[in-house]
Amino acid sequence: MTEEYKLEPHHIFGLRQEVRNNLLFLDDQTIIFPSGNHCVRYHILQRWNKFIPVAKGSKGIKALAISPNRRYLAVSERRERGTITIYDLQNRQCRKRRVLTGGVISVQEFVCMAFSSDSKYLLGQSGGPEWTLFYWEWEKNEVIATEKTTRIDLVSQVSFNPKDNTQICVTGKGVFKIFKLENETLNRTNLFKMDVENILCHVWMSEDCIVAGTETGKLLLLTLKSGDMHKLGMPCERQTEERDSDVITSSLTELPRVTAITRYSTGFACSAGPGLICLYEKTKEKDSYRKTAEIRIPQDSFRQPSQAERQEITSVCMSPSEETLAISTDQGQIYHINLALSEISKSKQTNFEFLFHSLHSGSITGLSVCLSKPLIATCSKDSSMRIWNYKTNSLELYKEFPEEPYCVSLHPNGLSILVGFFSKLCLMNLLVDTFRTVQEFAIGTCNECVFNHDGNMFAAVSSNVIHIYNIRTHKKVDLRGHLKKVLSVKWSEDDRRLVSCGMDGAVYVWNVLTSARESDNVQRSCIYTDVTFSPNTGTILAVGSDFKLKEFRDEQILRELVSDGVAYTAISMTRSGQAVFVGTSAGTVRVMEYPLQKGKLWTEYQAHSGPITKMVITPGDHYLLTASEDGSLLIWTITDHLGCKLCMGKEIEYTEEVLCAKTYLEKKDQILQEANNQVTWLKMEQENKLNQKEMNYNKKIDDLMQNYLQQIEALKGQNQVLITEDEGLKVFHHKMLAEIIKKHAKELEDEKRGHVETLIVEYEKHYELEQRMKAMQKDCEEKLHQQEESHLHAMEEMKQSYEAKLQEKQAKVQQDKKKSEETQRKRMKENVECELDDLCLKYEEDLQEVEEINSNLKYEMDLVEKQLLQFSKLKRELRDRDLSIRKLKEDLKNMQDQHKDAGNKIKELTKEKEEQKKITCIQKNQISSLLKKLERFNKGYEYDCVTLQSQLKQLRQERDKLKKIVQLKEIKQLQKKIEENKTIIKELETEVMRNNRKNKEIVEDLKKRLTTKDQELCNERNRVRKEKTLVERMKADIQKGSNFLQQPKMLYDYFMKLHKCYIQKADATHGIDAEIMLEHSRQKGYAQKRMNVQKKQHAMEMNNQQAVCTKIMKVRTMMAEELSQERTKNYEMQMILDKKNSPTVECK
Repeated sequence: MTEEYKLEPHHIFGLRQEVRNNLLFLDDQTIIFPSGNHCVRYHILQRWNKFIPVAKGSKGIKALAISPNRRYLAVSERRERGTITIYDLQNRQCRKRRVLTGGVISVQEFVCMAFSSDSKYLLGQSGGPEWTLFYWEWEKNEVIATEKTTRIDLVSQVSFNPKDNTQICVTGKGVFKIFKLENETLNRTNLFKMDVENILCHVWMSEDCIVAGTETGKLLLLTLKSGDMHKLGMPCERQTEERDSDVITSSLTELPRVTAITRYSTGFACSAGPGLICLYEKTKEKDSYRKTAEIRIPQDSFRQPSQAERQEITSVCMSPSEETLAISTDQGQIYHINLALSEISKSKQTNFEFLFHSLHSGSITGLSVCLSKPLIATCSKDSSMRIWNYKTNSLELYKEFPEEPYCVSLHPNGLSILVGFFSKLCLMNLLVDTFRTVQEFAIGTCNECVFNHDGNMFAAVSSNVIHIYNIRTHKKVDLRGHLKKVLSVKWSEDDRRLVSCGMDGAVYVWNVLTSARESDNVQRSCIYTDVTFSPNTGTILAVGSDFKLKEFRDEQILRELVSDGVAYTAISMTRSGQAVFVGTSAGTVRVMEYPLQKGKLWTEYQAHSGPITKMVITPGDHYLLTASEDGSLLIWTITDHLGCKLCMGKEIEYTEEVLCAKTYLEKKDQILQEANNQVTWLKMEQENKLNQKEMNYNKKIDDLMQNYLQQIEALKGQNQVLITEDEGLKVFHHKMLAEIIKKHAKELEDEKRGHVETLIVEYEKHYELEQRMKAMQKDCEEKLHQQEESHLHAMEEMKQSYEAKLQEKQAKVQQDKKKSEETQRKRMKENVECELDDLCLKYEEDLQEVEEINSNLKYEMDLVEKQLLQFSKLKRELRDRDLSIRKLKEDLKNMQDQHKDAGNKIKELTKEKEEQKKITCIQKNQISSLLKKLERFNKGYEYDCVTLQSQLKQLRQERDKLKKIVQLKEIKQLQKKIEENKTIIKELETEVMRNNRKNKEIVEDLKKRLTTKDQELCNERNRVRKEKTLVERMKADIQKGSNFLQQPKMLYDYFMKLHKCYIQKADATHGIDAEIMLEHSRQKGYAQKRMNVQKKQHAMEMNNQQAVCTKIMKVRTMMAEELSQERTKNYEMQMILDKKNSPTVECK
């Protein structure tokens, strides 16, 4: 295989008209159609082609079908065994999803196909003589059912019921059958009483209604439930009534056929004979439709009159948005109309337009490329000639002739063309809009004509004679030597030689200057179809009917390459001389390296569905052009092994000169004059309109100016009123602020006095409680002492009583021993011993009880002592805490009241700020000053601590001075009190720090728990969503199961599958889910309880913290008061000492 050159399909011109359903909409702007041996996606606006790859070995496409969801494309191909290939259109490369075959049943081709409404099932109708209908579940490649639809007649269309995938309609020549899928078999259900007609097409309008078109031009409306058939009439009736009598007679002899039909939301569109489409819409009556519009294929100015109208419509399709209607014809043309923009009505006749351009409908027999312009010329058996532009992928010119053109050749300058007919050879000029014959040459049956490279001469073939004409000198030279028809003629690069080949098996090289034959090679058993020069070596390459590619030099065969049973029909070579392209009778293109090598060294590409007739390479070796008997022209991009386009030095600069006729220019001048006149007239109109508008606008502006002046004066008065109001409000607010500041100062003084009084009262209460506690302790100690004494006294009495009883019993025993006889001594001893044992046991039990009572009493005494100690400690702590809590609570309440008052004042000020902006700025400054005072007031406590410490330092200094004078005992007592106060403060601070740490830990723990709960909630929501989707899937599957209501076995199997799929899994997980839910609910309840408890604890701790804060504040106030008292005492002592010892004072 060659690695230097590769081919990629670039663009194609043509349509396979014999393919069933050959025009489809992928979306509103993209259509799919078969061309050559490819399926093409064409974008209507951007005008690009994308090719859907077809596998090798295909003998042609037979039918297309697209799924309702526009995702899958089914392509029926003719091979040794017929296949249906399904492509994924959403994939960029349109990869294959499945390849379906007939399996055991031998099928050569599938003539029609249809997807179900859900795109899961596919119908495929095989061709004769079996005519077997296949019902596939195509994603699994599983044939559900098969049925022979007919024996003798033809089947033209199959389709699914849009609401029921088990109901199928099959129509054709003498065939109209409805099948029902039951128990994997297709059973016929309909029994319509109707004449046997050739039904060409049908469409489902609803689940119970079908509209069918017949070969006789009738529209039939069939209802399945009732079995009724209604005739909607012939769509062409109005057409025949409006024409003349001659036309009426011709229409009666040639009845129009209803060949295509499609459905849309409000009705359907159907063909009504050659070149006509009728639109039907549903009426209010049940199962009735009326014709609303007719759309025609217009007459073509370049074609013979009424020939365009004679085209029979083969396919009709509607875009998904129902805005565009497109059709294809039996002459390979594609038309469309925009239903949204065009005015379709009964009175106005609307016409179709070409979707892109006119195409060939017959075999292409001639192909030529221009050297100076990107133009291609083709002629076809459809009696037409076309000029294409391979840069813009568009049609430049085309024309139909009364007789068939056999060959074409473009002049190198792109301004002239040679066209060969049966009776003559014409030289024509390419004008802007048409062809004009310049000169005619009397050359009959001209099947080949070629210009040389500079355009001065051309060679034309007439049967077995080659004529060479010089355009400048008008000289003619005839080259004779071939015995049979010459099939190909090519010029060498220097235009000195000419090579020809023909049906006589001869390949001749001619010297143009001498008209002599330089070399010849004759092989009578071979018919050579094409020949070319090698640009580098000067050798000749030829192909023919002997399945060989031959290379000649000097009447000798240098090399022969044998094909694998496929005939070569055309050959072309790159101008660099490194690759050879060969066309085959199978429609493929083979790429070979040059120089040629033995063996199968080529790469083969699928190109056309028929034999390749002509092959040309464009200048610069950028594109390869191939034409075929299927009427398609394919442009290939030549690339290297890396996929890059070839670059032959400098890029070719194409000329843009165009020939114009004088009449064309005169028409253009007239059009320009008319356009200029219209422009001047429009300018006058616009100027008048502008003047009127200016007048109106000036009036409006004057009115607006007056209104605005009046409004400005009114606003000025309002502004002055507002200014006076603002000044009054400023004065009022200043007064209010002064009053608020005075009230605030008074309230602070009152609060301080109230705090001092409450502290004195609380201290007195605390002193009373201490005295009560002392009295309680004394009472408890006296009661315990009394209980101990009473218990000891009772124990002594019990001992004495038991000892007296023992003595009495011993005395009685002795008396009994003396008095009793010897026989009773033994019994008495035993009784006495038993009684003694019992008494000992009782005594021991009593002793144990006494000891237990004593131990319990001791334990209770210890507990009471511990409880008393703890009680005393707790009381002390409670006293301290109560005092601090009360003080802090009172301070907090006062502070909160102050903050509330300040907040209320701020709110009032913000309300007034919204009303007046200037006043709000002043109020903001005042509020900020108040807030700063509040912050200073809050910071005052910290400042008091600092001042207290400084005062303590001063007191220490004073105490140091007074140590010489004041007694040591009093100083030590003061130091102890100060140290105790310090320890209390430190303990309180440590408690505050601990509480803060605990609060932080609690908050972090709560945040973690909240995150875990959020995650649990998300998991729960996801689980609920999954359950909802599962339920929706179950509903959808149950609805699908309703399709098998009439098939119990399939219904049973289907629901068994559903049971395995859903219920068993659900049962397996239900218990687990229930346990999980119970555990989750239990954990959730437990977590909520824990949260509530923690919230309460947190609230309690916050309250405790507030209490601690109040306690600290109270302690600080107490310290300040004690310090002030001590300061007064020290001052008094100092005064006393000053009086007693005046010298010490002087020293001081």
